[in-house]
Amino acid sequence: MLPKTLFIVWAEVDPAVEEEWNRWYDAVHFPHALSCPGVRSGRRYVSASPITDTIAGEGKAIDSRIYTTEYELESPQTVNTPEFKAMRGWYEFAPHVRSRSVVVNARDDG
Repeated sequence: MLPKTLFIVWAEVDPAVEEEWNRWYDAVHFPHALSCPGVRSGRRYVSASPITDTIAGEGKAIDSRIYTTEYELESPQTVNTPEFKAMRGWYEFAPHVRSRSVVVNARDDG
């Protein structure tokens, strides 16, 4: 069965700290996120090709890596728990990370 609610994070990391950030993410941040109440599972991805950025119909290729993490949540309210709020953030890496995050729900079209 596919999940009903996802929390998706996209991050672009300064190459100067990328290796250290990945070590921290894998050893500290990701396990911490997975231990939060209401977080059922998670998976990390990294872009495997140049990124296409399109603004106002104009596209350009960007030679950068985008990390995507997808968490399955019990409900959208999971992100409002004290544990989840405490886990959020890039800590010492904040000046080196550009990111976006969103909670999405499955559409029930039928």
